[in-house]
Amino acid sequence: MSITLENVVFDCADAGALATFWADVFVTQVDADSNQFFATVNRSADGPTLMFVQVPEPRTGKNRLHVDLASADWSAELDRLIGLGAKRLDEHDEYGTHWITLADPEGNVFDLAELR
Repeated sequence: MSITLENVVFDCADAGALATFWADVFVTQVDADSNQFFATVNRSADGPTLMFVQVPEPRTGKNRLHVDLASADWSAELDRLIGLGAKRLDEHDEYGTHWITLADPEGNVFDLAELR
């Protein structure tokens, strides 16, 4: 028996808008049947689908799970993410890794690490 990772699900206020942000992050498209209540982004046939589901309550507190991204062109990607609407929160250089903590337009925290 084996298990595969099929979806990464984001609870959000506007599924279509948040899916658009993340589709832009991965330079892909929001799936055609998406709307403000439910949206998906499948950045590759082999990877998990990003799923966005509208929920009535706002996010409170820190994420218990977050996405880590990495790039060799770190500075350019950081600028691009901020241009897409991400907010820079903090910077770290620990455990042999340099990364910036950001928040997406709905406040979900994620990291961008520098590949050295």
